[in-house]
Amino acid sequence: MTAGKRPLSSISDGSRPVDNVGREKKPDMAETKITLTDGATARLIEIDPWTWEIPKTGRMLVPGRIFSDRQLVERASEEKALEQVANVACLPGIVDASLAMPDIHWGYGFAIGGVAAFRISDGVISPGGVGYDIACGVRLVRTNLRYTDVRNTVPALVHELSRSIPAGVGRRGRVRLSRRELDAVMTDGVPWMVNHGYGWKEDVEAIEDGGVLEGADPSLISERARERGTAQPGTLGAGNHFAEVQRVEEIFEPEAAEAFGVFEDQLVVMLHSGSRGLGHQICTEYIKITAAAAARAGIYLPDRQLACAPIESPEGRDYYAAMACGVNFARVNRQVMTHLVRESFEYILKSSAEKLGMGVVYDVSHNVAKFEEHDVGGTRMKLCVHRKGATRSFAAGHPDLPPKYRDTGQPVIIPGDMGRASYLLKGTESAMKRSFGSTCHGAGRVMGRKAARRAIPGYELKHRLESQGIIVKAGSTKSLAEEAPEAYKDVNIIVDICHHAGLSHKVARLRPLGVIKG
Repeated sequence: MTAGKRPLSSISDGSRPVDNVGREKKPDMAETKITLTDGATARLIEIDPWTWEIPKTGRMLVPGRIFSDRQLVERASEEKALEQVANVACLPGIVDASLAMPDIHWGYGFAIGGVAAFRISDGVISPGGVGYDIACGVRLVRTNLRYTDVRNTVPALVHELSRSIPAGVGRRGRVRLSRRELDAVMTDGVPWMVNHGYGWKEDVEAIEDGGVLEGADPSLISERARERGTAQPGTLGAGNHFAEVQRVEEIFEPEAAEAFGVFEDQLVVMLHSGSRGLGHQICTEYIKITAAAAARAGIYLPDRQLACAPIESPEGRDYYAAMACGVNFARVNRQVMTHLVRESFEYILKSSAEKLGMGVVYDVSHNVAKFEEHDVGGTRMKLCVHRKGATRSFAAGHPDLPPKYRDTGQPVIIPGDMGRASYLLKGTESAMKRSFGSTCHGAGRVMGRKAARRAIPGYELKHRLESQGIIVKAGSTKSLAEEAPEAYKDVNIIVDICHHAGLSHKVARLRPLGVIKG
């Protein structure tokens, strides 16, 4: 079978029909009814096997549109995430539709997995549409190593990474920033950090926006936010953040993989973290500020967690400028971790990171609001695009992509869970037309953290993962249980849905070998 042309459907045993991703089909059922916050009811309509719509109902200004299969969209309805999609559709200035990805689950105000774009003239910007962990995102670092050649060295590499990268709630890193240096990081992002010895010049072009989101204003950052961020560059934090050594298990699209510098059996490192305490504090403070702004502007909020401000208001402009500080800090955080990863590999393998080929494939955020141009109904418009738990998926030829990826499309990095897989995909023209150039951001939770701790003993999980050949370094078995594979949807299904819906196309599947958790 030719790589890249593998059929995505499964074969039934003949007794039960299966869907396109191999699960037993449910019999046809009546359209799901959704009760909206304003009391109106709407029926969920199936547009095609991968697209569902909540018609414009009640105070909704646009429809809700969910990229999903039947089983996952029903789960989202049960946990009220679809109600959140409809609520976002009520915000002023929203265009086309309130969107949700297949990894959708309930979040603060906006569902996690939500995408919404707003006109500049009469639209809003919302901290809840970005999230508390501003610019949480993923970075993939390649090597020129084959797993089969360094199999016996992987345990030492994972151990050294766990010593080098601080992980856990409130953990501080080796880098301590003065006030002036923190201002420079928030303003100038990764290029400033590279100029000060943390990384390579080539790293910059492999990061979304060249590693710096313009428009940041450090004067808007409170002393409390500064205190929380000063010593946190180069740290993982807790929750679903991780550093993971992985093996490239399968290539689906060889030409794109070659452009991305990825090959079968390759050893790679994936980093997933964000803006840590600084970003959390920015969001906390601006939720209050924008809630007051929304009240003054007379904006109807079906849920007070949808606190927002008109984009062109002083509060809206201030939030964007403060958020940009958090975005740049998050990218610097992952940049410092990349530096630590390279140092760890050099120490264990007794070779330079340059000789080991440890370049950055790409770094992309999945909690952010950005000003972008998109076609809406045949008209080119500048919009404020919110992606909360959604990854940018720009197509080949887009001017915002670095030259080396112009012919293939943007690398899209989708982490899974520590027991299954992660994926490298590429952006598509279909995503530009259907989802403002967006796709999923991961597997998406199906079990809350407390429920996971109750259901899954951490020590048993650690033993199980290690019996599968996955090395685990975690701050505690309690926090490990919160991130158990069964607490998440199957990322293979999520990615297949995005592939079928045309939001991103699969390039490679990555299998975990060793994981570091807070």
